Order: sequence, then structure tokens, then C-alpha cells
Amino acid sequence: MDFKSIFSKLAQYDFEGWPVLEWECALKNPEDGAKEGAPFIARHIIRKSEKSFDDFAGGGGGADEKLNRRLLGLD
Repeated sequence: MDFKSIFSKLAQYDFEGWPVLEWECALKNPEDGAKEGAPFIARHIIRKSEKSFDDFAGGGGGADEKLNRRLLGLD
């Protein structure tokens, strides 16, 4: 199972629910399963950036068309 892709899609679509590991082992103690499952989930959770990928300068407030045209020598 491609868990990396699954968790990527959950992040992409702003899933706000809880990731849950379903434990179906009749032999192993459920507490031991939880001890193994929690780190597995933690390794796969993707924290989304609060900025856009291309907002490296932190502007984020929209383009200044007049300034851009002047900088490009178009005015």
C-alpha cells in the first residue's frame, strides 16, 4: 500500500479528520499494536505549509502590475 501517496492526497485536499490505524491482529496485545501504529502514522502525516510554494519573499498580497511593468521596462 502506498501510504505516502494516501497521506499526500489527504493533505492536498485539506482533510481535517484523524488518521486512524485499524488493528486486526487476534494474537498481539492491542496496546502493543498502538505503540507500533502511532509512530507509523506520525511518520506519514504531512504538515502543510502556510505559504504558497512561490511566495518565497512573503509578499502574498497580490501582484503590483504597475511596478512589474516598470521593472520590466514596459512603461
